[in-house]
Amino acid sequence: MNLLNFVASFPIEESCKLKFKQYRERVGVICPKCDGESHYWKSDKDSYECKNCGYRRSLRANTIMHGSQLPFRYRFVSIHLVTSTKKSFSANEIQRQLGHNRYHPIWHMMHKIRSAMGNRDGEYVLGCRIELDEEYFSTKISEKEKDKPLKRGRGSQKKSKVLVMAESEFVQSSKKRAKDSPCGLSENESIMKHGKKVCNVLKEIRQQIADKKDVV
Repeated sequence: MNLLNFVASFPIEESCKLKFKQYRERVGVICPKCDGESHYWKSDKDSYECKNCGYRRSLRANTIMHGSQLPFRYRFVSIHLVTSTKKSFSANEIQRQLGHNRYHPIWHMMHKIRSAMGNRDGEYVLGCRIELDEEYFSTKISEKEKDKPLKRGRGSQKKSKVLVMAESEFVQSSKKRAKDSPCGLSENESIMKHGKKVCNVLKEIRQQIADKKDVV
């Protein structure tokens, strides 16, 4: 979904709230007291009421929006910006784009979004054959090393080394007499098959680096 389609789909706060409500009901709302799965929707309170015990819980309860009064559209916009671009967005930039006055609520919101993304990635465990490679990312130079001459190559103060792993499997090369990689993968097929996994890992690493810049 590009930016124009996103704005057309979620033009106002109510459209974001309705979409979130539909998704939560599709996943399932369970009462924390009696484990009941049937609820009434209280539109005047934006909450669910259990049909068994009458316990009420808000639409935001036990989600990444729990305990927050920020608009639903803030999170929809933030999630769209973070997931639709190759480059990450810092909390400062998200605050500027949303036009919010205070930094801390936006930082807390982004922390919850990124934690949820990390938990999602944690559901996937690498198995079978794993390919390893190293990658270098540009990072902020500390105050102590600003006046020191910059090193070249791998030892540069501007670069941080990160190890990247991707699951792979043996495939037959589509080209005749094509030389397979040491792991049994032809180069193009390996990149096409596992490129998305590697990109997701790299995106998460860039987000963590951006968080460190925010803290500094």
